[in-house]
Amino acid sequence: MSGPEGTLDDAQQLRYSRHLLLGEWSDAVQQRLAGAHALVVGAGGLGAPALMYLAAAGVGRLTVIDPDEVELSNLQRQVLHRTDTIGHSKVASAEAGLAALNPHVQVHAVHRAADADWLEAALPGCHIVLDCTDRFAIRQTINRVAWRAGVPVVSASAVGWDAQLTLFDPAQADSPCYACLFPPDAPPAETRCALMGVFAPLVGTLGVMQAGEAIKHLAGLHAHSGHRSLAGRLMMLDGREWRWTELRARPSPRCPVCAPR
Repeated sequence: MSGPEGTLDDAQQLRYSRHLLLGEWSDAVQQRLAGAHALVVGAGGLGAPALMYLAAAGVGRLTVIDPDEVELSNLQRQVLHRTDTIGHSKVASAEAGLAALNPHVQVHAVHRAADADWLEAALPGCHIVLDCTDRFAIRQTINRVAWRAGVPVVSASAVGWDAQLTLFDPAQADSPCYACLFPPDAPPAETRCALMGVFAPLVGTLGVMQAGEAIKHLAGLHAHSGHRSLAGRLMMLDGREWRWTELRARPSPRCPVCAPR
C-alpha cells in the first residue's frame, strides 16, 4: 500500500526506514523493489534465509519452488521452517513464515521440482533468479534457461566448511555463465550436505549474501550507485578460518550455453 503518486505511506516509511537512511536509497528505490519479482529455486539451507531477507526488504513478488517436505534434520540450518511445520511442504512453510514477516509481499509457492519446461514458462516474468539448489543437473538447467531468457542468476553453494557465491548476468559482456565455470559434460563428485554435512552458519551466510546481491541488483544499485556486482567474480569462503578468496571468472569461448555471444 502506497501513498499518493507512488510515495511510501507512513507504515512503509517506518518498516523500511533503515534502508531509506542509506545515501543510495530513496522512496523511488523502495518502489522499484516493490515492483520486482524474484524466483528462488529451493527453500532449504540457502533459500530459507534468502527468502527472509528478500521479503523483509520489500521485494514485491517472490516465487519459491521446491518439491520437498520439512524434516527434523532441516531445522539445524533452514531457519524459515519450524518444528511445527515438519511434514508440511517447504514452500507452504515458507509462504506462512514470509506472510508473518511481511504481509505486503506476494508469495507464490510451487510444490514441485523445477525442470526446463517449468522454468521456461516462469522465467520471462521474473527479474532475477536465486539458485539455492544442491544438484549439478538442475543448476545447469537453471543456467541454460535463465541465460536464454536474459535473466540474471545469483548462484551459491555450501557444503562442509566451504562455500562459493557469484552472479551470472547476461546483460554484462564480461560475465560468464555457470557452464563456463562448470562444464555440463564434466559433473563433479556428489557433494550434497545430506552426504557430507554443512556448518549451519556458513550456509546461512551464503543465503543472506545471495539475497543481498539480488536486492542490490533489483534496487538498481549496481547500475546507478556505483556498487560493483559479483558478475565475473567467484567468491569462495573457507568457513574454518572465515577467509574469503576472490577469483576472476571469465566467459569461456567454448561454452555450450553462452558462446558465441
